[in-house]
Amino acid sequence: MVEIIHTPLTVIHVIACLFLMLVVLIQPGRSGGLGALSGAGAQQVFGGRGAGNFLTKTTWATAAVFFATSMTLAYLSSSADESLQERSGRAVETRDRLPQPAGPAAPAATAGPAPK
Repeated sequence: MVEIIHTPLTVIHVIACLFLMLVVLIQPGRSGGLGALSGAGAQQVFGGRGAGNFLTKTTWATAAVFFATSMTLAYLSSSADESLQERSGRAVETRDRLPQPAGPAAPAATAGPAPK
């Protein structure tokens, strides 16, 4: 069940992250940011004060989605059906059942005079 929810939730999380970055960068600040690229066009579309209110509400909504998906993904990843200790114990058992490779080969004899 968790695997079914995990992938779409991750996609929503990444989209919310990218959209949040875009919305924050578009907002006009003291130095203008990327909002300076749009110039007066944003003021005409949203009205004199409408751009700030619209972008602020969009930022809060996107941040809420980002926060909710972050918390949900963190919960889903930490609430696995088995503990890490059980998984590591199973991994050790599996490793012990595998055939072990032979040790390092013995060094080859050198072609030189025989020791006296």
